[in-house]
Amino acid sequence: MATASTNTYTVTGMTCGHCVSSVAEEIGKIDGVTSVNVDLASGRVEVTADAPIADADVAAAVDEAGYALA
Repeated sequence: MATASTNTYTVTGMTCGHCVSSVAEEIGKIDGVTSVNVDLASGRVEVTADAPIADADVAAAVDEAGYALA
């Protein structure tokens, strides 16, 4: 049985709730992601998945939302 993994990232360029929603939505599309918690003030994004996910996949999702990983 796979163990859940949680990774933390910092996203730059977010300025509002819509930004947070966009980032969370795109990251949430990655296979295996079970939750995404985005903190607008710090830019911190906590991603929990039911199996390890590639940082490159998260970076691509953040890029798709129009932002970048720090």
